[in-house]
Amino acid sequence: MKTALPPFVQRFPWWGGDLQTLASALIDAPSSLAPATSERLSIKLADGDTMLAMLDRPPPPHANKPLVLLIHGVPGSEASPYLRRMSGYLLAQGYPVLRLNMRGAGPSRATCGGQYSAASSRDLAELIALLPQDLTAAGLAAVGYSVGGAILLKYLGEAGAAAPLKAAASVSAPIDLLGTCRSLLRLRNWLYHRHVFEAVRSEALAPGAVLTDDERRAIAGARTLYEFDDVFTAPRNGFKGAEDYYFHASALNFMPAIAVPTLVLAALDDPWVPGGAYAGLPWGANRSRSLTPVLTEHGGHVGFHGTGGYRPWSDLAVMSFLEERTR
Repeated sequence: MKTALPPFVQRFPWWGGDLQTLASALIDAPSSLAPATSERLSIKLADGDTMLAMLDRPPPPHANKPLVLLIHGVPGSEASPYLRRMSGYLLAQGYPVLRLNMRGAGPSRATCGGQYSAASSRDLAELIALLPQDLTAAGLAAVGYSVGGAILLKYLGEAGAAAPLKAAASVSAPIDLLGTCRSLLRLRNWLYHRHVFEAVRSEALAPGAVLTDDERRAIAGARTLYEFDDVFTAPRNGFKGAEDYYFHASALNFMPAIAVPTLVLAALDDPWVPGGAYAGLPWGANRSRSLTPVLTEHGGHVGFHGTGGYRPWSDLAVMSFLEERTR
């Protein structure tokens, strides 16, 4: 990507993929987005579930700045620190922001019987189509983090040239779901696996979820993320099992058809997402040449805490890309 930004250089003490990853949880996000104003937005889907989002507006409003949709990872919600940090940065540049809670995530758990997964691109497509026209009058852009990035890339590939976005960006997206699951199940990643698995299991069983007795027993009996996906995520979404789900829902299958200018940012030392999925991707297969890959040697998973300031380098890279593509 042509940018005035210097290359990413990790900063002390966040050296290496693990510390970069942990830093994102340890470094607090701004407690307030003031002087911006925030309000709850509710979007009712065709099946009756209601996805909730937080709409942040900059003061004063900028008529020529597109709305930027931010999509969290797993676990995550509108309150995820990386979403709040990015929202604050976008608001300072005059962009209105919509921090989305995917189906069953965060406050959307109480209003959605269903549960999001990496296959939830149809939910994203429906939500985008239902956004109030006054919010998207200046256009729409989207940024997805981790699984949110994978959902976004899948949606963009499915929609092709019909996607109503000016630009998009993914950060640390698990584009190869089987490879990512295998990575999380490695012994050295047991702490990450426990964190993700316990979070998704708790979320799936939280009040508001509509489950059969068999599904509740299956979720309670799962002991790994693979088992959870095999007995719950896959059948709930029409797949035969975990590997069928991983194969057919992986974003890398859909990326050749993306037609919206899209930044794809990932670190090769990401302990969750194998860098080989990105390094070995045939980027030239994208028919419209719409993908801009930025692969850094370091950065971890949704980390990118570099020299030169507090703000993650990924925020700066995404902002630079959006500024160039949404003028």
